Amino acid sequence: MTGTTDGCPYENAAAAGPQPPLFTWEFASDPYPAYAWLREHAPVHRTRLPSGVEAWLVTRYADARQALADQRLSKNPEHHDEPSHAKGKTGIPGERKAELMTHLLNIDPPDHTRLRRLVSKAFTPRRVAQFAPRVQELTDQLIDRFAAKGEADLIHEFAFPLPIYAICDLLGVPREDQDDFRDWAGMMIRHGGGPRGGVARSVKKMRGYLAELIHRKRLDPGDDLISGLIKASDHGEHLTENEAAAMAFILLFAGFETTVNLIGNGTYQLLRHPGQRERLQKSLAAGETDLLETGVEELLRYDGPVELATWRFATEPLSIGGQDIAAGDPVLVVLAAADRDPDRFTDPDTLDLARRDNQHLGYGHGIHYCLGAPLARLEAQSAIATLLRRLPDLRLAAEPTDLRWRGGLIMRGLRTLPVEFTPE
Repeated sequence: MTGTTDGCPYENAAAAGPQPPLFTWEFASDPYPAYAWLREHAPVHRTRLPSGVEAWLVTRYADARQALADQRLSKNPEHHDEPSHAKGKTGIPGERKAELMTHLLNIDPPDHTRLRRLVSKAFTPRRVAQFAPRVQELTDQLIDRFAAKGEADLIHEFAFPLPIYAICDLLGVPREDQDDFRDWAGMMIRHGGGPRGGVARSVKKMRGYLAELIHRKRLDPGDDLISGLIKASDHGEHLTENEAAAMAFILLFAGFETTVNLIGNGTYQLLRHPGQRERLQKSLAAGETDLLETGVEELLRYDGPVELATWRFATEPLSIGGQDIAAGDPVLVVLAAADRDPDRFTDPDTLDLARRDNQHLGYGHGIHYCLGAPLARLEAQSAIATLLRRLPDLRLAAEPTDLRWRGGLIMRGLRTLPVEFTPE
């Protein structure tokens, strides 16, 4: 489905030639040329999405940064002036029926402030640093499973299970139950690639499990995030059971798919840029960490896991980039476009792992800045560094044009990433 040009106020758009199609399979493989066209000719652009919902796409860095911090753009879907055919099409399938709506991606202050304060304690740099040995252990265990084969699908065998098991450990999901979570999560990220209604069924199963786990943790708490949420609710923080379940759900959902794509996209781009990859390998061999740290940030900017920021809805008439937005209109900030804006980044279409001036928007901006950013950085750094050290001649086992990207609006990630290497 291509985007419409309805409502485009930019006079030079028509003179620039036809707008590149949006939301096709070709677009999914490489959306950056189309986003460059929008940035130049229609930076705040109204389009009909494949779901039938009409929304504004914000593509320039300055406008994107403004929109992400503008509290007139609500996260609450109740502010969407939606026609009947668009009902329920702006969130995670099944979350409404499963009573999982009251999480950080769907609420505004003051409830957002209260819930974020409770959860932020789990993602402090100190807590994440304490978790580093477990992340490294998981990383090595997963590589051990395929290192002797000489080939692997790095999405299914590595990038996908690593953040699932990590976030399950952080939440307090018992080890014996984590494979169930892996199955449900796998269904949730297929974005239409699985059986009809599969996402909603997986959300429902996860909701039932979380309700049971919250009950068990209330009777026998541990040193984990779910126990912490329950303890807060039992000590006057007014966290309902639905809120606790919704928070656990979104931390799992938002905390794994983004990292799957960060590891997958990042590794793929390193394999496509052998000079940058060799530079990083030499740095790691010398025991340095600076290039790894700046490199992960650059991979996040260059081909990040979140293509569009999650939904926002205008609570009153407002203007973005000179474009009038009506109350009730959905607004989608295109992080992938903003982070390639030449007005903000020098040579934005060049991958430079040593880039220092890199205030990318990959983790968002403002009060909804990603809580799990320290954990995502840790997992990506551990995954990429360990892959390059243990499998130094890692290479693509397919033509880039043969790889397929997952369908879906918000996330950007590969379905598979077949690789070859000398067996360990």
